[in-house]
Amino acid sequence: MSDSPKKILYCRCAFAQVVAEGVKNEVLERLCDSGVSFETVSDLCEMSARKDPRLEKMIAGEAPVQIAACYPRAVKWLFHQAGVPFPDEEKVEVLNMREETAEEISNKLLNK
Repeated sequence: MSDSPKKILYCRCAFAQVVAEGVKNEVLERLCDSGVSFETVSDLCEMSARKDPRLEKMIAGEAPVQIAACYPRAVKWLFHQAGVPFPDEEKVEVLNMREETAEEISNKLLNK
């Protein structure tokens, strides 16, 4: 992913609750403390089920996007199910809060 300005999307995973609370909370806290701009959603799964038009807007444009959520294949499938074409890995990076630590995720989001 390039060093140009990027979008950060953080999924709270409020309904499925498959991401450990400690990881979600620490990543969110670090994002808030950093002062970087980011967007948070309560649950990408729910947005996909409703075919929420905001999904397309979240990954639109030229800026690279980092999504802190769960398994990359699941996130890609959620966008597909909502009818939103998912860009290639050079444009969108999915960070897996189910398998990576809060520190690993935060460092990637904050370029540390």
